[in-house]
Amino acid sequence: MTKEEIKKLVENSKKILEQDRENFAKSIKNDLASFKKKTLDRI
Repeated sequence: MTKEEIKKLVENSKKILEQDRENFAKSIKNDLASFKKKTLDRI
């Protein structure tokens, strides 16, 4: 592998990880909102 190929792979990995992190954060926020709504509905 050349340096350029490795550089591209690292850049792509960074983009994928960042996207996964954002999706994970959104998922957690949605779960929290859902939990809060269910809790308030019970009260």
